[in-house]
Amino acid sequence: MSKDRWNNRSKNTVPLKLPITYLKPVKRNTITHEFDSGSQAEIPPPSESDEHLSEASRLLRQGIQQQQAGELIAAMKSLQQSLVLFQAVKDLQKQAQVLSFLGLVTYSAGDYKSTISYSQQCMSLSEETSDLALQMQALSHLGNAYRHLNDHNKAIEFLEKCLKITKQLQDKRSQVAALNNLGLVFKALGNFTQAIEYQQQSLEIVRELKDNWGEEQVLKNLGNAWYGLDNYPKAIAYYEQCVILARSLKNVRSASQVLKNLGNACYALGDYTKAIKYYEERLQLAREIQDKRGEEQSLGSLGVACEALGDHHKAITYYEERLLLARTIKDRRSEEQALASLRVACYALGDYAKAMQYQQGTSSNS
Repeated sequence: MSKDRWNNRSKNTVPLKLPITYLKPVKRNTITHEFDSGSQAEIPPPSESDEHLSEASRLLRQGIQQQQAGELIAAMKSLQQSLVLFQAVKDLQKQAQVLSFLGLVTYSAGDYKSTISYSQQCMSLSEETSDLALQMQALSHLGNAYRHLNDHNKAIEFLEKCLKITKQLQDKRSQVAALNNLGLVFKALGNFTQAIEYQQQSLEIVRELKDNWGEEQVLKNLGNAWYGLDNYPKAIAYYEQCVILARSLKNVRSASQVLKNLGNACYALGDYTKAIKYYEERLQLAREIQDKRGEEQSLGSLGVACEALGDHHKAITYYEERLLLARTIKDRRSEEQALASLRVACYALGDYAKAMQYQQGTSSNS
């Protein structure tokens, strides 16, 4: 399955006036549903004689393409125009479909209150038309949005209803998403055991589907849940599987994130040599994709791990690099942290003169 198969493809909404000029997709650990081929992904062309329906369908297709390309403002405009036209011809099923996509766009942008508004409208219409696939979508969006708003009880309520419909429809791909997302809610509640139970079920099904993109996400979430339980060996086992998949999928940003988690888990176990290995891999990836924040974090982590091994000279090298980078990207907070780390490392070596240089905010490379 391609990466796009896991992109959310449905939500509900009425025309909104957006308070921002550009909506940036928000990255998260949620797996979003999509419509099955018979329900929404395929939009049959209407009769040529009906100009309203023809234009509404064209705008809907255009909005979907824009959403998938990350052009969220353009997608909102296309979908809102489509909605008005479908309302004019009183096509309830298509209205619900457009509302579902609008909910997806707002969820992608992190506008969770609008997601809830659109999804509630979608839910009402899809109940009228008895469209279970649309109801499943709306419930998924509602549950995910409420999780981000920290209303975990409502999130669980909607996601459990969503899961029930996925089973009723025998939609295994959507079942993977519902189980994974329920796990995220319980993780947010601190109930890591329940989170793992749901996500383990999700993993079994996603492997049955041979969906590497979905499996990579679930593996990451399982690693995070075991990490939350301080079971670092288990976390490492899932993270290592996740990194292998992420690399095979050329999902470099995800691999970078998980390498950070792997390094942290190894550090927590006192395996500083292995932690350094993972931090170095992350540093290399960050430089490849010009991720300055990831590079700065990796340099700091490497310095800490080297100090833990007693290699203060090497730690100073990493801290110096971090200091230079922090100044380049004008990150005052990271700069102060790097200077503080350098002072501590110099004191550990008994190099008080150099420590005083860092106390004054200077360095040999400044």
